[in-house]
This record gives sequence, C-alpha cells and structure tokens, in this order.
Amino acid sequence: MPVLELTTVGRKSGEKRTVFLTSPLEEDGSLLIVASKGGEQNHPAWFHNLRATPEVEVKLEGSSRQMTARIVSEEERSKLWPSVTAAYKGYAGYQKKTDRQIPLVWLDPVS
Repeated sequence: MPVLELTTVGRKSGEKRTVFLTSPLEEDGSLLIVASKGGEQNHPAWFHNLRATPEVEVKLEGSSRQMTARIVSEEERSKLWPSVTAAYKGYAGYQKKTDRQIPLVWLDPVS
C-alpha cells in the first residue's frame, strides 16, 4: 500500500501541517485516505484541517501535486469500505474500536 505525505493547512493556526498516511485505493489519479486514527474516538487533526481547507499538497513517490480533498458520502463509503478493509484488515479492527464512523476521503488531482 503506497505511503503518501499529506500537507494540510491548520484550521486554527493557518500553518502547514504534514502527516504520513497510507492509501488503500487509487482510481483515475485520485487517492483514497482513511481517517482512522487507530480507532480512537476523535477524528485526526488532519481530517479537521482538510474539512476546513480542502486544498492540500500530496507527495507520493518523489513527486508533489496539488489535490482537493472530498469526504465520501455514506453511500459511497458503504461501497468502498470492503475494498479498504481488503487492502488492510486493520481498518476493520479500528472501526470496531470506536463508535464514530471512520471517514474516507478522496484526494482528487487539481486540473
């Protein structure tokens, strides 16, 4: 599973924040990321940041690109979740640890 470097803008600080995440699915240049935070009860900070400012920078395999984050709908999530957990079974375990629904986010290339 590819590892990417995601840079968001802090929703409170306005400063750039960078995290490393895995992407279990890629489709037509878009990358899917999972806001699991290991099954903790709160969403990860990067998720709140991209919800406030969806324009992000992604570094993958040495190249950097501008992308736009799009949180998937419940309907889309129900279709994607089996593929996500097939790519990494740990995601299913994380979901069992928390009452919150773990969000999925598409990172779409900026045209």
